[in-house]
Amino acid sequence: MNNFTPEFYKNIPEQELFDRITKIKKTMGDSLLILGHHYQRDEVIQFADKSGDSFALAKDAADATAKSIVFCGVHFMAETADVITNDNQNVYIPDPTAGCFLADCANIDQVEKVWKEIKKSTKDTIIPLTYINSSVDLKSFTGKHGGIVCTSSNAQKAMKWAMNRGEKLFFFPDQHLGRNSAVKMGIPLEKIIMWDYEKPNGGHSKETINSSKLILWNGYCDVHQEFDAKIIDNLRIKYPEIKIIAHAECSFEVCQKSDYIGSTKEIISRIQNSPVGSIWGVGTEKHLVNRLKNRFTDKKILFIQTYEPECKTMAQITPAHLLFQLENISNNNHINRIIVDKEKSDDALKAINRMLKL
Repeated sequence: MNNFTPEFYKNIPEQELFDRITKIKKTMGDSLLILGHHYQRDEVIQFADKSGDSFALAKDAADATAKSIVFCGVHFMAETADVITNDNQNVYIPDPTAGCFLADCANIDQVEKVWKEIKKSTKDTIIPLTYINSSVDLKSFTGKHGGIVCTSSNAQKAMKWAMNRGEKLFFFPDQHLGRNSAVKMGIPLEKIIMWDYEKPNGGHSKETINSSKLILWNGYCDVHQEFDAKIIDNLRIKYPEIKIIAHAECSFEVCQKSDYIGSTKEIISRIQNSPVGSIWGVGTEKHLVNRLKNRFTDKKILFIQTYEPECKTMAQITPAHLLFQLENISNNNHINRIIVDKEKSDDALKAINRMLKL
């Protein structure tokens, strides 16, 4: 438990937690919407009115009439939901300390510093792209500088949009999504560089910078880096008919050895639509994979690892946190509400809307 849930909540028996949460949901009715990310633990996802990836859930929030939206995910997701919902809706997160390693790989001060360095190093037009898994500061920066937000499912479309508007793309914070998407589009590896913000000119010569098409930030998802290309080789030996599907945040080596690369939505869809008896090696977070195993018992689903990688920050939210949040909302106490500054929100929305128009 953490400091945002009073100590006595963690001693509430499981059945009582279930009953109290269920009662509040029934009492609040359509005025409440609980969102649960795919990587959330099962004990929490059972209470979600909608489950999905970060941007799909944010859109669910925007499309809803509910006044109170409780986002069981990590901080940047609740920020995005607040940006795209209306002024009559309040967004909450049961644990505001639930962050994201990937989103924290880049902050606004670092990105602004690198942006200035890149602009000094080339006369080419540079278009910024930020992954949805980033802080609202970075989304705001992107919107302000004529750039676009992308998700793991539409990164290639966003890159094409940006390439029609500039000679170079500056992609942050996930190097792997950027590299995997660019290579899939046909951009050669030699035209892709990674910027080291601790080194002058990112560690590159001006010639290298000028010849590049894509400049990557040195960020990554700590969960998706745990999947191993060697495990894929072993799985193919043991199960010759196996299909490998990896999240686009996985390393280049893992993605190159996979049959399919995609978002959580694509992972679910491909497994769901595969024949009975299919065998799958999957590279994404344990809670989603285990949920797929339980749902599709007529298929064999394996991890691309010898253990089950978990998003520990996502798992910080528990039913006790959720109950604490709901009871405060029902008592008109707006603890853990996410409020994005209007100027930041407006600029972030520009970048998000550009993506929605693709």
